[in-house]
Amino acid sequence: MRILVTGGAGFIGSHLIDRLMADDHEVICLDNFYTGRKQNVVQWLNHPRFELIRHDVTEPIRLEVDQIYHLACPASPVHYQYNPVKTIKTNVMGTLNMLGLAKRVKARFFLASTSEVYGDPEVHPQPEEYRGSVNTIGIRSCYDEGKRVAETLAFDYHRQNDVDIRVVRIFNTYGPRMLENDGRVVSNFIVQALQGVPLTVYGDGSQTRSFCYVSDLVEGFIRLMNSDYIGPMNLGNPGEYTILELAQSVQKMINPDAELKFEPLPQDDPRRRQPDITKAKAMLDWEPTVPLKEGLELTIADFKARLEAAGKLAVPTVAKSSS
Repeated sequence: MRILVTGGAGFIGSHLIDRLMADDHEVICLDNFYTGRKQNVVQWLNHPRFELIRHDVTEPIRLEVDQIYHLACPASPVHYQYNPVKTIKTNVMGTLNMLGLAKRVKARFFLASTSEVYGDPEVHPQPEEYRGSVNTIGIRSCYDEGKRVAETLAFDYHRQNDVDIRVVRIFNTYGPRMLENDGRVVSNFIVQALQGVPLTVYGDGSQTRSFCYVSDLVEGFIRLMNSDYIGPMNLGNPGEYTILELAQSVQKMINPDAELKFEPLPQDDPRRRQPDITKAKAMLDWEPTVPLKEGLELTIADFKARLEAAGKLAVPTVAKSSS
């Protein structure tokens, strides 16, 4: 098949492309390189089945494709809050443009939505039926309200124009190729520990998250895209950890002497976040297989190599971890 991946040079998009290329599809990667990096898809640049187009999804584009994976949007608070108007335009206009394309060429359309649509949840864990507890005017709303509108658009195009849609809600995902400055908790802790600076824990660290390794998530994407279920469907790892537990795990794996530093909790930071994946198990026979420790080891190795190449690694940590 000819498959379009918007945001394909990003963290999750590039792992999806690796998988689609391995499955012998023709892949078009669309990215404006706001948070995507050419380095993430460099291994495919001269491949006859791969095409890279620098393009912003807020502008229409005409292509012939069979499937569209719409992932384009900055997904970490640091990046989506840097230019909130651009973030909501990407979610609304970008999704409109891609749904319009899907309608024209009769492609199946896959929307990467987010667990952020549940806001600061009052139901735990969160099933797909839960409608969320969100702040429409908060600093995160450009992203979570943007994704809620993107879901609305997908379902309206499905009902009104018969567009074949799939909607997934992604919970915290981590793995190689995460940006070192993206402000997400896994990358923050790993980079801080490798650079020998104190690990920043917001609040008292009792808030919880679930962490899904990127290869597990991509497997879920492909199963949902090629199933008959339109969604929305939660994809994430139901293992729930406090932020403090995660900090201590990273500390132990990289530098046991690293300090922990506590800072005030940011506005609208959810207290608890854990996916109910009953539907994914029943309909896709999907559940995560990579344990947190193993996923963290792979992610740490990737960050270490990149920081070392950039000359940003703290000397004592290197000595310690190589002994």
